[in-house]
Amino acid sequence: MTKRWISTTPTRRSVLQGIAGAGALVAAGVTPRFVQAQSSAPLKLGFQLHRTGIGASYGRWYERTASAALKVLNEAGGINGRPVEIVFEDDGTDPKRGAEVVEKLTTQAGCDLIFGTLFSHVVMGSAPRAGELRVPYLVCSEGHHVASGALNRWALQPGITDVKSQVQAMAPWVTANLGKKVTMVFPDYAFGHDHRDFFTAAVAAQGGEVIKHIAIPPTETSFTRYLPQIPTETEVLYHVMVGPAVLTFVKELGEFYGSGARPEIFGFIDSLEAVDIASPGLEFLDGTHFWEGHPRYKQQDASEHEAFYRAAVGVDDSGASVSDGKDIATYAHMFSAWETLFVIKAAMEAAGYQGPADRQKVVEAIEAMTGFDEGREHPQGAKTFNGKTHQAFGHQSISRVEGGRLLRVHQTAIEDGLYPDEVDYTTQSF
Repeated sequence: MTKRWISTTPTRRSVLQGIAGAGALVAAGVTPRFVQAQSSAPLKLGFQLHRTGIGASYGRWYERTASAALKVLNEAGGINGRPVEIVFEDDGTDPKRGAEVVEKLTTQAGCDLIFGTLFSHVVMGSAPRAGELRVPYLVCSEGHHVASGALNRWALQPGITDVKSQVQAMAPWVTANLGKKVTMVFPDYAFGHDHRDFFTAAVAAQGGEVIKHIAIPPTETSFTRYLPQIPTETEVLYHVMVGPAVLTFVKELGEFYGSGARPEIFGFIDSLEAVDIASPGLEFLDGTHFWEGHPRYKQQDASEHEAFYRAAVGVDDSGASVSDGKDIATYAHMFSAWETLFVIKAAMEAAGYQGPADRQKVVEAIEAMTGFDEGREHPQGAKTFNGKTHQAFGHQSISRVEGGRLLRVHQTAIEDGLYPDEVDYTTQSF
């Protein structure tokens, strides 16, 4: 596997010397012993984990995925010849606690950098503290918070695309195949607001219209009072929900429509992450469509890299744990924890990282990246990376529910999700 890099200044060029070999050991599948490094002490990476709170189902699988990636990384020689440790710390999916976790991982645990955060409101509450502490903060989220310029130069999102890119890429297919009068149901916080704003604009660009926005508190446990707000003229019902009550939401949606006429239904798989599509009460989903960042069910054209990744994280061809078929993975998102760890590896090796004094060099090394080829380190697929906006852009999948399974019917091109820069972090001071 190769990576593509650019260098825009002499200082970056010096930072990137020797990168040609980065990642080669992992790509080749070899497992050498650790080579001599200037320091033999383990590198410590902090992982801000949603172990509890509304993000707990994601956190469980993010932890498993990061741990599996760490095993692969260390078996291939670690980073700069040094073994790597991950320190997991629960933030409760809470913004205030998130900032405290960033400080604890940095000042008490002595971590070299921090990664892993998913929920947007936690990212927004935590990133400012990372900036104050001058520690790289790599989020595994989907919010537009990084690329919008709302954060700081220490915050980056190199392992997963953002909502703005996702919905822009998919809106043409939705409006061409399902309908142009859309009602949106979304969680009433930053992530949901990104969907509201960017999908509304993307639909309008295709000659369609979002005729109703229905915002629901992310901690809601019953949804029957919201569903009657869906206008009868709705052609497409777009839903994206999060949290422990997602199964309740989808079941109540099915009960609301029953066997009668209904609009076409297009959902983000967030509404059913960690939930078995074949669960009783979800039969009505047959024929509906979902966005997936990484298809849960192994597709017929899956690459060898995808097979390696599934085996490493312990997920079967249906997206369930190999040790417990009832434990469904958050497969559409958790690849970002895996891929971000290998971006960290490449950046630290490019920067010749030895300790906290080199943290700025790590950020500059990531900013110099232009993309990632599909491979063991990037099993979800190829991506481009915009060093100015600190944001990755990749492929999106639209899948159709057929017989309690998800079959991909459309994959977007990377170019479909590109948009004009809204910030240039490289012009900002550290």
